[in-house]
Amino acid sequence: MLDDNTKAQVRAYLEKLVWPIELVATLDDGKSAQEMRALLEDLASLSDKIAVRYDGADARHPSFSVAAAGETPRIRFAGIPMGHEFTSLILALLQSGGYPPKVEPETIARIKGLSGEYRFETYVSLDCHNCPDVIQALNLMAVVNPHITNTMIDGSLFRAEVEAKNVLAVPMIFLNGEHFGQGRTSLEEILAKLDTGASVNMAAKLDAKLPYDVLIVGGGPAGSAAAIYAARKGIRTGVVAERFGGQVLDTLAIENFISVQHTEGPQLAHALEEHVKEYGVDIMNMQRAEALLPSVPGEKLHEIKLAGGGSLKARTIVLATGARWREMNVPGENTYRGKGVAYCPHCDGPLFKGKRVAVIGGGNSGVEAAIDLAGIVTHVTLIEFDSKLRADAVLQDKLKSLPNVTIIMSALSTEVTGDGNKVNGLVYTNRVTNESQRIELEGIFVQIGLLPNTDWLKGTLNLTKYGEIEVDARCQTSVPGIYAAGDATTVPYKQIIIAMGEGAKASLSAFDHLIRNSAG
Repeated sequence: MLDDNTKAQVRAYLEKLVWPIELVATLDDGKSAQEMRALLEDLASLSDKIAVRYDGADARHPSFSVAAAGETPRIRFAGIPMGHEFTSLILALLQSGGYPPKVEPETIARIKGLSGEYRFETYVSLDCHNCPDVIQALNLMAVVNPHITNTMIDGSLFRAEVEAKNVLAVPMIFLNGEHFGQGRTSLEEILAKLDTGASVNMAAKLDAKLPYDVLIVGGGPAGSAAAIYAARKGIRTGVVAERFGGQVLDTLAIENFISVQHTEGPQLAHALEEHVKEYGVDIMNMQRAEALLPSVPGEKLHEIKLAGGGSLKARTIVLATGARWREMNVPGENTYRGKGVAYCPHCDGPLFKGKRVAVIGGGNSGVEAAIDLAGIVTHVTLIEFDSKLRADAVLQDKLKSLPNVTIIMSALSTEVTGDGNKVNGLVYTNRVTNESQRIELEGIFVQIGLLPNTDWLKGTLNLTKYGEIEVDARCQTSVPGIYAAGDATTVPYKQIIIAMGEGAKASLSAFDHLIRNSAG
């Protein structure tokens, strides 16, 4: 099952096991069960602290549990955790075997303090790059708290469950049989939903923080670069972010980041956070900015009010709030989000195997999505508003060569239809004839660009009609002492490397502002 190189790497990791663990499998006669058996035997051969049994009685098969020897299992894998989930498996082995998780003591204490019984079931796709974060967070919680269990369920193996529970987006989390959440969800987000009393305490802690010299709002590439450049100047620096890593967390392959031939978004986001932490920056994650209150004459401090309560003050601010997927904004889109309306073809595409789908958007993202989906689904209809596709010529040629793809130009999507539980069609208007048409389908993937995360700034500083923050060559906004960088600004070409450069520039400009206004 595992090649020699992978075995060597896994053997090195398993040397960190502190005590014995036991893998208990529930198998059948299928091909997947044979592959699971081969995987478990490979793992057992790599450490004398791993034992395997095949007398499991789990309702799902093939499946296996992971637990310290003699303990009741709290982590299960219903499916073969390869691909993106292989790291989840290795961490489950290590943490069940006594290797301490790399989590702040305060977080561990919060997990241990949760009362009640929590039975999580998480549906994933092995092609999903968002799913491992959720599985790893829930598995860690199960290791720490004996009242928590988590089962990873590969949707492609347990299609009857997927259909019955209407799972059309991954990761999808159920808690004690009820829908709990979907999409990329961090450990902090899960804890915030379970430990509701913590938000009051956190607001008080934020209010008590001393003012910063530079406060960065946003934890993506621009915000990370700004934080590092500010902290290197020896000034008090803070980062407040709704989700550290930002949109990079939802990016699959990155092959144009200079000097790094290939990486993936979550890996880059983790590297950014670790780099920022090296400089002692105060990172306040899971905090969404709600309002900007610029300083008034006679005062030196700007203020950021947070949605969860509390506020932060700073002498200068760098806004690096990035952008989000643009929505169609048509009836039915929000109703059927996660029930057929999706925004990540890599994550959710496998759930639509054998179904009919539409892709909205004829740029590079839309055409690439249509090409990828064509290899999974029965038929793809690409809907483009313009009279021509905007994707690169090589992508257009590939798309047009596929037999199960239909391209519709000059079409305005007007409604998503469904049966109350899931999508069953898309209505569009032919912009040439003004006729309304309806396509019967089971999935819609929206790929029509980005919107800057600046709604909360309206009326505070100058924005363009597209919502972008207006900045000059030094990243200065229309308000003195407040700078901006990255995809939320008017700077062209929304690229990671450009956002990083702009973040550095904004931070240096903020430092220059502090020097020039330090008198008195």
